[in-house]
Amino acid sequence: MLLISCPNCGSRDETEFHYGGQAHVPYPKNPNELNDRQWAEFLFYRDNTKGAFAERWLHSTGCRQWFNMLRDTVTYEIQAIYPMGTPRPDAAGRTTPDTGTASTAADSTTTGTAAPDISGTSTATTGTTPASTTAPEGATK
Repeated sequence: MLLISCPNCGSRDETEFHYGGQAHVPYPKNPNELNDRQWAEFLFYRDNTKGAFAERWLHSTGCRQWFNMLRDTVTYEIQAIYPMGTPRPDAAGRTTPDTGTASTAADSTTTGTAAPDISGTSTATTGTTPASTTAPEGATK
């Protein structure tokens, strides 16, 4: 089992989370202009990377917030955890140019409510230890 460090709640067992697929998949600029083949590729075709891979995760039984994780698909080592809408860090924790269009809107959660402010909290981690043990205001533990 993986021990996943939620940016809002701290380290939890992987059974509390749901995998949300590949992170940073860009939304088509003009979706109405796509043919059926192009639309199917956007919806269903994803990378199958061996090594570092950016994924989306939902803390479904905790704070119900989405976040991104950089994980090695061979060793299952979690290299970084970072908020939605921020650029993907490389394996060393540095950010790389963003290729996706993840929503940074405050109401882009599954519940439709405003997300907690995490501007003063560091969420990049190395391994499975949280960078900060203090949850942002409004988060539940």
